[in-house]
Amino acid sequence: MELRAAITRRRMVRSFADVPLDRHRLDDLLDLARRAPSAGNTQAVGFVVLSGEESVARYWDITLPAGSPGEQSGDRRAKFRWQGLLAAPALVIVTVDPDAYPSRYAEADKKSTGLGAGTDAWPIPYWWVDAGAVAQNLLLLCVDAGLGACLFGPFDHEPALRTAFDLPEQVRLVATIAIGQPSPDEAGTGQGRSAQRPRPSLADITVRP
Repeated sequence: MELRAAITRRRMVRSFADVPLDRHRLDDLLDLARRAPSAGNTQAVGFVVLSGEESVARYWDITLPAGSPGEQSGDRRAKFRWQGLLAAPALVIVTVDPDAYPSRYAEADKKSTGLGAGTDAWPIPYWWVDAGAVAQNLLLLCVDAGLGACLFGPFDHEPALRTAFDLPEQVRLVATIAIGQPSPDEAGTGQGRSAQRPRPSLADITVRP
């Protein structure tokens, strides 16, 4: 698929078919996705790959617990708008280690920048930029592979997920990307409310001094 086509076709898929995702196929996508810009070639973006029923279920039990009938947590999952999202065969959590950036910039070839002093020395936290570039690569690669993908944030569940999957304390969980074969009726599930917001014109977001 041409890159232009992948960019224009990319959208968030929120309903997945009950079809397993081949591990080697997913690994190939991740290997390509990580080939993104990286400040100082720090390469501190990583993946937590949940691709078995047990690990995927564990993620949802933490972020969207089922609970017992009548309990608030149980009602929350039952009333979740995107039930088809829970069927995704793979969840990829994009992670980054911010501490790796000052360590890299304390090295001889970067020391003069002063960014090796610590994360607070960075006017722009480029670890978020790098992680976003990797995530976008993965989203576009899924389109190219004929797969559906949906990016969403762990938000206040980050500490619990970090503990559950035994991740180092300094590692940040940037986003989760659900990946799989779109369900046959996916087109009829509707778009999220955010998709209805109009896209600004190029002139509105472009400055040419």
